[in-house]
Amino acid sequence: MKIGVPKEIKTNENRIALAPSGAAALVAAGHQVWIEQGAGEGSGFSDQCYLDAGVQIAPDADTLWLQAELVVKVKEPVRAEWPKIRPGQILFTYFHFAASRELTDAHLSSNAICIAYETVAQPSGELPLLTPMSEVAGRMAVQEGAKYLEKLYGGRGVLLGGVPGVAPAHVVVLGGGIVGSNAARMAAGLGARVTLLDVSLERLRHLSQTLPANVQTLYSNRHNLLEQLVSADLVIGSVLIPGAAAPKLLRAEDLKLMQPGAVIVDVAVDQGGCFETTRPTTHENPVYVVDGVLHYAVANMPGGVPRTSTLALTNATLPYVMQLASKGWQQALRNSHALRLGLNIIDGKITYRAIADAFDLEYTAPENFL
Repeated sequence: MKIGVPKEIKTNENRIALAPSGAAALVAAGHQVWIEQGAGEGSGFSDQCYLDAGVQIAPDADTLWLQAELVVKVKEPVRAEWPKIRPGQILFTYFHFAASRELTDAHLSSNAICIAYETVAQPSGELPLLTPMSEVAGRMAVQEGAKYLEKLYGGRGVLLGGVPGVAPAHVVVLGGGIVGSNAARMAAGLGARVTLLDVSLERLRHLSQTLPANVQTLYSNRHNLLEQLVSADLVIGSVLIPGAAAPKLLRAEDLKLMQPGAVIVDVAVDQGGCFETTRPTTHENPVYVVDGVLHYAVANMPGGVPRTSTLALTNATLPYVMQLASKGWQQALRNSHALRLGLNIIDGKITYRAIADAFDLEYTAPENFL
């Protein structure tokens, strides 16, 4: 199969969907891999690295999209890329359709086969292609939150771990999934006092046994959340409903309870955000202030550490790319229930229920196309 990896053109997105090691494995399996010229430079991979792996270099995006039967990306195609998509072309990337009706309509009109990383799911409920970027985002949320708590950036002037004789910062983490647990572990490692809220008692029991002693677990409800906001220096939103819009846990009026210069980081921004006051930002202009509270809502956080992110993403996606390329998308989806759950849109139909529900559109079972 002809596999194409275009250069990411979303603002400040330096990742590439396939590291040279992954490309080499696909070439060894007999597939033709095309990389757009310069696509790997943001992650520290030169064109020569790909040439050495047996990859062909496309001189521009148009050539790449025209050649590829399967397009593997990091982020959803942006408006400039929509006209390049062909009917029947397979797109494999992070889509987050439920966060954008315009994006959804564009891909319905394209008649392409859209398989989303974020909804590929194992029987256990694990999201194997979301996990590596969630790990990166959870750790980055603390790193960025700590930076914006500095007075220079408009924060309260609080050191996350404090010092002897001075209390550490209070970090509140909403959601105990991959993002939340990584954020809590990172914040605790820096010495902060951490409170993690989740609605699953089973998950809270597990986290209370595995996270450091300076992490307190708390059942997530409206009363407990508001109580924690009063003393919070940093709030990290990491709530996820796979394929659906994130629930709005923090209302606009709740910000009045928080201390001036406190910071909130909404990692759920790709799915619409879990704070009512969230609007997507970029690495170039990452923060804005509402009622004295700094909001960090960068929609592609792992793009800030592209080399780490690209390697981690390739490790996770390569087995699925190999299945799609070697078996064809229909047989691959028949053989893999996890991959079948990744099918979001095909032939102008929505095949993932949460997306249909988000926009009150018709849902078609993916089995109808297999």
